[in-house]
Amino acid sequence: MKPSIDYGIYLVTDRQYLAGRDFYVCLEAALSGGVTLVQLREKNIDLPTFLKIGEKVKILCDSYKVPLLINDNITVAQKICAAGVHLGQEDDNIEQARRQLGEDTIIGISAHTVDEALDAEKRGADYLGVGAIYPTGSKLDAKAVGLERLRAIKEAVHIPIVGIGGIGVDKYRQVMSCGIAGCAMISGILANPNIEEVVRTIRNK
Repeated sequence: MKPSIDYGIYLVTDRQYLAGRDFYVCLEAALSGGVTLVQLREKNIDLPTFLKIGEKVKILCDSYKVPLLINDNITVAQKICAAGVHLGQEDDNIEQARRQLGEDTIIGISAHTVDEALDAEKRGADYLGVGAIYPTGSKLDAKAVGLERLRAIKEAVHIPIVGIGGIGVDKYRQVMSCGIAGCAMISGILANPNIEEVVRTIRNK
């Protein structure tokens, strides 16, 4: 049975925004503040290191009963028994992830157009990450999708939509007003000096 997922406040990790602060302390602050879903995003590290980090993050997330997804890496998701994976358009395909992880796993796919969204839904994606909604520093090559296309994608598919890209406290309500399931945030949470407080502020919105 697939886990019940609340996409409302979806934290995507990126240590570059922590300004030297301890990653696990910052993650726990976000969990304590009320993030509803975590995606562990690690680039340019080897598999043993990714697994070691993943195991620690899984323990933390489990302690707050928050599901953990793994960015890009199906093997890590499988080995640490994560709730699922998030894959880009260029990553391992949905069918491979489903075969390897099983029917009870959450598989998210990045989508930038209506056609990509429809294709991902047809192939069995559980949710879509749509963006970048606004210009973002986490993906310098990402072109802004904007709210109009976000609404068009929302109307075209029947699976949950998560907006991502340049979303912080100031933009959260505006993006959620498009009728989507949640917002994924990186710097909007992690760059804040008081992570727990900013997550609580977002929850209040």
